[in-house]
Amino acid sequence: MKGGRMIVHQLAKVALATGLALILAGCGGGGLFNRGPSIPSEEDLARKERADAQRAALAADDEEQGSTIWDLFSNADDPNTTVEVNKYIWQASLEVLNFLPIESVDPFTGVIVTGYGRPPGGGRAYRATIYVQDPALDARSLKVALQGQGGGSVAPETVRAVEDAILTRARQLRVRDSNL
Repeated sequence: MKGGRMIVHQLAKVALATGLALILAGCGGGGLFNRGPSIPSEEDLARKERADAQRAALAADDEEQGSTIWDLFSNADDPNTTVEVNKYIWQASLEVLNFLPIESVDPFTGVIVTGYGRPPGGGRAYRATIYVQDPALDARSLKVALQGQGGGSVAPETVRAVEDAILTRARQLRVRDSNL
């Protein structure tokens, strides 16, 4: 009986030591199961910078307003905040350049970023960045930047033709909505 108790006692010590080793390994920088340090991508770094900037802005707002935990439960959003993007130009941009894969869109800043794609019947691949900067249906509200595959420049006439196509489609959408 005495030998069995001794074995159980030793097993308990081993289990305790193993558990403590695993806990300590998890706390360390290398870790027990870590495959080594990872190198953050440019996108990860940019995301971290945006998050840090947002946290800094929120902290500054909190200091100015003297907010508390109870502010989380109030509806303190400004109801007068509007999106400063023309909906017709936005929709027309998506329709005219529908052959390009969309990488990101932000309707609050008015930016659409696409990946490379070939226009129907065209041989060269392009990518575009569209910036809708004003709520007015006006040519000054639209900025288009095109880039050819391989970093090639695009003729200004091509950029102008794309802008004209977007603005023409935007006007068509507005006329269609006014007839409703």
